[in-house]
Amino acid sequence: MADEKKKEKSDKKLSKGVEKLVDEVSKLSVLELSDLVNALQDKLGVSAMPIAAATPAAQEGDAKAAGDEAGGGAANQTVVLTAIGENKISAIKAIREIDQNIGLKEAKDMTESLPAEILKDAKADDAKEAAEKLKAAGCTVELK
Repeated sequence: MADEKKKEKSDKKLSKGVEKLVDEVSKLSVLELSDLVNALQDKLGVSAMPIAAATPAAQEGDAKAAGDEAGGGAANQTVVLTAIGENKISAIKAIREIDQNIGLKEAKDMTESLPAEILKDAKADDAKEAAEKLKAAGCTVELK
């Protein structure tokens, strides 16, 4: 069955230029692919983020702003990552779970240039939840 799928895909005619690109891209590591995607996004002025995923984040930001104007909620806090534990990958995953807008490379860079602000001006509950996720990943966190 897998051979049939490969044959179906190979039946599609690609230009020689596209075939060369596919061959070269398939040789890249995951980090190199991430760099390639970021470079293409910058050069072309586009984003790989689906529009449907961006909309709830924008609505959440509008709701937070409306709540702040109404005087609701406690003082805002900033979550600062001061040290990562032994498992750097867990720290990167936790950072990306807290803020889905942070890319893999950006999260990796945050773990390498400490201290790093993970959340800025977040509600106290959100900041506490983010700090717990980072602590569960073995990180040392500071709330300001």
